[in-house]
Amino acid sequence: MFDTKIAIVLRDDLAPWQELNVTAFLTSGIIAQNPAIIGEAYRDAAGHVYNPMSIQPIVVLAADQETLRTIHRRSLEREVTTSAYVEEMFSTGHDAANREVFAQFSPEDAKLVGIAIRTEKKIVDKITKGSKMHA
Repeated sequence: MFDTKIAIVLRDDLAPWQELNVTAFLTSGIIAQNPAIIGEAYRDAAGHVYNPMSIQPIVVLAADQETLRTIHRRSLEREVTTSAYVEEMFSTGHDAANREVFAQFSPEDAKLVGIAIRTEKKIVDKITKGSKMHA
């Protein structure tokens, strides 16, 4: 049904609250890059209106630190724009601080805890090779 695929890859040693936090932030980046994937508002039987959500499914995967670095490298080599979250962002409290701490690291030394990708299905599958379905 979709020519593209959305995948979020989380480092496999995160606490549950961290997994949820990173997933939410990474998803917002994918949506910001691709606003057309937001559908229509939801309405319940009583007529209440709810926020629209993504029209496309999102796959959540897990990987160890080394595999996550490989996935990051592959996305950069293919020039695929991603959302990325580094470990140090857990200690910040707002967007400007997140961007400041993020800018301190290169792909080689970043302690990446999550990455989100949306591009052609085949490319996402090649980039995320080595990761597993999140349990």
